[in-house]
Amino acid sequence: EAESAQPGDDTGPASSQQAVGPAEPTESAEPTETEEPVEPAEPVVQDPAVPPSSGQGRRVVFSESEQRVWLVGDDDEVQSTYLVSGSLTDNLQPGTYDVFSRSEDAYGIDDSGTMKWFVRFTRGPSGAAIGFHTIPIDDGAPVQTKAQLGTEQSHGCIRQKTKDALRMWDFAPIGTTVVVV
Repeated sequence: EAESAQPGDDTGPASSQQAVGPAEPTESAEPTETEEPVEPAEPVVQDPAVPPSSGQGRRVVFSESEQRVWLVGDDDEVQSTYLVSGSLTDNLQPGTYDVFSRSEDAYGIDDSGTMKWFVRFTRGPSGAAIGFHTIPIDDGAPVQTKAQLGTEQSHGCIRQKTKDALRMWDFAPIGTTVVVV
């Protein structure tokens, strides 16, 4: 599978074509005291660290308060982190769970839409499965926007962008530890 270059990657080929022409004349070859200083680059915003109380080893961590997921490898290094939308209701207790079921296509309870890449790790008070999946589609439209990720929006599950749902699908086979903090 080919990887695409991301903004800021230095993996693409350097351009070998550059405009060549006479140098533009300048008013002064020497810098003056009136020149404005160069603005520093904007600081790089680092992703939040995985919560310290989230265990060790390979695991998925979901923070209800931050509405964020971390995929943590065997070496305790964060492989990915991203915003999600968890439940509007208090149907998920902090604790350690294991992925018990997965399906590429699923239907929401109470006709709440269809979703893909469903990775289930527990059941709510009603007995309905709770897990990670794409933002559901209902009547041909997403039930929330991607901009709303990071806020509570769901009936019980954890909603993700499609690319993040696929990342979760690849990372979390049956038996994978899920820690809810």
